[in-house]
Amino acid sequence: MRKVVAIIQARMGSTRLSGKVMKDLFGKTVLDHVITRVKQSEYIDEIVIATTTLKRDNIIVEEAKKCGVKYFRGSEDDVLSRYYYAAKENNADIVVRITSDCPLIDPIVVDEIVKFYIENDYEIVSNAGVDLSQRTYPRGLDTEVFSFEVLENAFKNAKEKYQREHVTPYIYENSKKIYYYKNDIDYSKYRWTLDTKEDFELIREIYKYFYRGEHDFYSDQILNLMKKEPELVKINENIEQKKIKSNS
Repeated sequence: MRKVVAIIQARMGSTRLSGKVMKDLFGKTVLDHVITRVKQSEYIDEIVIATTTLKRDNIIVEEAKKCGVKYFRGSEDDVLSRYYYAAKENNADIVVRITSDCPLIDPIVVDEIVKFYIENDYEIVSNAGVDLSQRTYPRGLDTEVFSFEVLENAFKNAKEKYQREHVTPYIYENSKKIYYYKNDIDYSKYRWTLDTKEDFELIREIYKYFYRGEHDFYSDQILNLMKKEPELVKINENIEQKKIKSNS
């Protein structure tokens, strides 16, 4: 059996909302919530937090230990190398890329995408990606699945700065075997990721409605809430996502 490793990139130095992954969200950190939800996956064998060697990210390492998952420390700016060495050190055959600013990540969706990847012949399967016209899931459920070999090829050949600052641009730009995993209905207008104070306000409202100490609420329930309470959507609807070729 091939080893499936979820690598979650996390650092304190976010440009728009510094320290966002360690913000308190109903008694636990955002990162803790992300890890707890990813642990519910039936396909992921191991979780690794990929952080930097900077002193300010010691707190990320301590949180990973507290949550009972592995960690890897690498370059702050060359995120591609950080991902590659984290995958290599942990003998990953299949890499599941998830970011630490997604405390509403849905393990059901993650497993659907991993299962599809395993059963088919693609270099990368994603519900996110660089082609925004292909997105049908809310931002914040982003999941990308690819092999260690594909990651290694990107690590060895990516030359542009933005290709090193991010993990997957080189793969999308150089692969002919990309599959965009789509939902039956386009919900891409929803923004459930954490990048600004408005995003955090919305996520807090969703947690306030559902969270009672257990992660037993998923994207279907959250979508129903958004439809029932359309005012929630307005909290962060004017936030523009950072462009991939800008500095991370």
